[in-house]
Amino acid sequence: MIRTICVPESNRFLFILPDEYVGKRLEITIMQENEIAVNYAVPEAKRVKFNAVSLDTRNFKFDREEANAKH
Repeated sequence: MIRTICVPESNRFLFILPDEYVGKRLEITIMQENEIAVNYAVPEAKRVKFNAVSLDTRNFKFDREEANAKH
C-alpha cells in the first residue's frame, strides 16, 4: 500500500508505481487532506448512565453452609 500527501503544482499528476503493482487492479482515491475529517466525522461518544439497584444489606448475614448446600 502506498499513501502519500503531496501538493500538486498543476492539474496533472504523474504516479510512479512499484513493479509489483504493474498489471494489478488498483484503487486510486484523491481527496483533500481534511476532506475525511469533514465528511466522515465520528460522532461524540454517547454518555452512558448506569442506574444501579439499591439494596439494604445492613441486616444480611451470609451463610456459607446454606450457599453450598445441595438442594
